[in-house]
Amino acid sequence: MKNRIFFSFLIFSFLFAVVVSKAFYIQVVNKEKLLAYAKSQFIREVKEYPNRGNILDRNGNPLAINVHVYNLFTIPRNKNTEFYNKLKTLSNVVPELPYQKLRSLVGNRKKYTWLARKIHLSENQLKRIKKLEGIFVESHSERVYPNKELLAQTLGFVGMDSKGLAGIEASLNKSLRGEPQIVKYIRDAKGRPIKYETKAGERVAPDVHLAMDKDIQGALESYLKEAVVHHQGFRGGAAVMDAETGEILAISNYPTYDPNKANQYPAESRKLAFVTDPWEPGSIFKSITIASALEHKVAKPETKFFCEYGKIKIQNHWVSEAETHEKFEWLTVADILKFSSNVGTTKIAFSLKYPRLHQTFEKFQLGKKTGVEVSGESKGILSYKAADKVKPLTLSNISFGQGIATTAMQILRSYAVIANGGYLVKPTLLRSDKSQLIPENRIISEETAEAMTKMLMGVVSEGTGDEARIPHYEIAGKTGTAQRVSNGGYAGYVASFIGFPVNVNKKFVVLTYVDHPTANGYYGGAVAAPIFRKITQYILYKKKDFAQFARYDEKSNKVNLDEVHSTQASGTKTFGPGFVPDFVGMDKQSAITLAEERGMQVQLNGFGVVRAQSIVPGTAIAGATSIRLTFEAPTYVE
Repeated sequence: MKNRIFFSFLIFSFLFAVVVSKAFYIQVVNKEKLLAYAKSQFIREVKEYPNRGNILDRNGNPLAINVHVYNLFTIPRNKNTEFYNKLKTLSNVVPELPYQKLRSLVGNRKKYTWLARKIHLSENQLKRIKKLEGIFVESHSERVYPNKELLAQTLGFVGMDSKGLAGIEASLNKSLRGEPQIVKYIRDAKGRPIKYETKAGERVAPDVHLAMDKDIQGALESYLKEAVVHHQGFRGGAAVMDAETGEILAISNYPTYDPNKANQYPAESRKLAFVTDPWEPGSIFKSITIASALEHKVAKPETKFFCEYGKIKIQNHWVSEAETHEKFEWLTVADILKFSSNVGTTKIAFSLKYPRLHQTFEKFQLGKKTGVEVSGESKGILSYKAADKVKPLTLSNISFGQGIATTAMQILRSYAVIANGGYLVKPTLLRSDKSQLIPENRIISEETAEAMTKMLMGVVSEGTGDEARIPHYEIAGKTGTAQRVSNGGYAGYVASFIGFPVNVNKKFVVLTYVDHPTANGYYGGAVAAPIFRKITQYILYKKKDFAQFARYDEKSNKVNLDEVHSTQASGTKTFGPGFVPDFVGMDKQSAITLAEERGMQVQLNGFGVVRAQSIVPGTAIAGATSIRLTFEAPTYVE
């Protein structure tokens, strides 16, 4: 028995060794030869995708659809008379494929060869071609954009292989394209190609519903184009955002393109610059600086700042108002925003200091991508950190939107925070209808948002944004006229306006701009505000959405234009030459300058801004008059 067991063991050990040796020979010694042989049996392997998902607007209107097209190819192993007769037959079936062209395509090739790609065939043509042995037909879907230029930069386009190359087509390519099936062409025993499919059956990728409204988009593009052409601008942009859900209801840049013929247009026209290109926002950025001051209790809407008669010297550079004839003296924070005072905004930033201003930037997520579903989004340029020692001139420039760069999408979202009561929402191009006004998204207080809204209403009703007024509606908004960066310096302007209707049930924000207008004006109030008015008016009248037609009447905030002028007039604050000025609220340098102008000697106590003076304002100056000014830190904590 032991001998039998031992003998059996030897036999099985030998057989096992043979199997292992054979496996080693196949997988190691003869690996490359066998792989090459196996590979030679496969003529071609391709992935076939289902019909690409349609793209629809929020109401189900088609924006991107599919039509059937076909690819024709052959594998010319034996180019005999029979083969060339089939090419002649194919040419007769499809007249746009001349026989001589087909012969030249085949040439001396022996591997698979394209005869035509993405051609349209009738049902009869398709049946006749399928009867031609050796001529293969692949069914594909071709992307068609029925509205041509409408929403083109957002939709993007696809390549020859139905792969999304730009816009939504690229960012949602995986979902729109669906799961592929593998199709292999293998050689039979006689060397003839045979098609082998891993899966079979009709498959369709899911549709995508965008947040856009086709009608609003059409109106926006029309008004934007009209303005860019009228002002002979380099480019323009506009967008509408639901302040509660973050949905982008319409968005575009002009010039644009037809995605059905994408390769016929320059890359500059195909990109959605509203999202991809950073720019210096200019005066529309002042609202963020002022919101930061209110949020940090550094100022209130009624807090007054001395505006240096329209210009202030900082580090041997003069910062002046956009309108050089403006000689503002004392302006409230509300007036600074209303009249878009660069000097006043600078004074607010100096009281605020950069670390606290930077905290607000972080809350608004400036310098970060918004995450909107478009490839190539820029995060903007915010070079300075909270701990950096920012120089006064730099802080001044930042406060009114120069020296930093944001995308238009970032600014649109920032104003949505004010419109919705203090919540930072994520912009989305996809239909959502879900409110993002949840506690964890709150970044400023409701009081700050409400105060900013009231002040922005003053900009439209009494300030620089009067071209944005709409009958029966209260509009809050801000104009911007930023210097345009070009070749390392500044050349031209970017005119902008951003705002939102107040007395409506569903808040939405609209931003419009024209880059480098060269005709018929260049100020934001004259160039961009009318675009805003037309777009917003179209939406309001289309939706008939309003909370109340009565005007927003808050007496504590309502100041008529005459009162504003009297507040800043020299007779009220400084009492004219020969009289002691009212120094209260002035910073140290401004107080010294004014005292020297009146020939007065001044004694300074403390630091900050003037809180008391030893001589009553309006007292006549007799001879060498000396005055003592007491300074305190500028805090406004309630």
